[in-house]
Amino acid sequence: MTVPPPGRLIIVSGPSGAGKSTVVRRLIECCQLPLELSVSATTRAPREGETDGKEYHFLSPERFEALRQEGAFLESKEVFSLGRWYGTLHEQVATGLKMGRWVILEIDVEGAIEVMASDLDPITLFIHPGSHEELEKRLRARGTETEQDLQARLKTAAEEMKSLAHYQYAIINDDVERAVDEICSILRQSQGT
Repeated sequence: MTVPPPGRLIIVSGPSGAGKSTVVRRLIECCQLPLELSVSATTRAPREGETDGKEYHFLSPERFEALRQEGAFLESKEVFSLGRWYGTLHEQVATGLKMGRWVILEIDVEGAIEVMASDLDPITLFIHPGSHEELEKRLRARGTETEQDLQARLKTAAEEMKSLAHYQYAIINDDVERAVDEICSILRQSQGT
C-alpha cells in the first residue's frame, strides 16, 4: 500500500462576519485538492441547525478544560471575554495531515499566531470584507448576536485587522467566487513547496 505524501496545513483567519465559513465551504467544494476542514471544539451552545461533530465539537466547559490541561489542543482561547472557549484538537489535525489531507483551520488571529510558531509550516490566509463599515453591515444582517456581542465582535475585528502582516496572503471577500478562485490558485501554487 502506498503512503500518501503528507498534507499541508492551511490557516484561514479574519473578523467574524467576513464570510470565512462561506468561502471555506465553497473552496472545499470547488478546489481540486484534498481539502478537509478541521472541526474546532467550543464551549458555546449550538446555534439552530448546528450538529455536534459537524460545525463544532460542542463540549462542556469542564470537558474542554480537562482537554486543555492534557495538552490536547494545538491552540485554544476564550473569545470575546464572554466565557466561550474555542480550540483545535491536535490529534484531528495530525491524523488529517498524515492521510495526505490539506487541513484547513478556520481560527482567530491569536490561535493562528500560536500555530504559526509551531513546526507545522502552515499556508496563512486572512479574509476580510474590505472595510469596517462593510463588516458591521454584514454582522447586523446576520441577526445572530445581541448588541453587546456585536460590539465585542467589532472591537475584536478592529484589533485583528492590525495582525494582517502576520499572514502570507490577504483576501478581500467582496465576491465569494472570486475569493475562492484566488485562494485555490494560491494553494495550487503551494503544491510543489
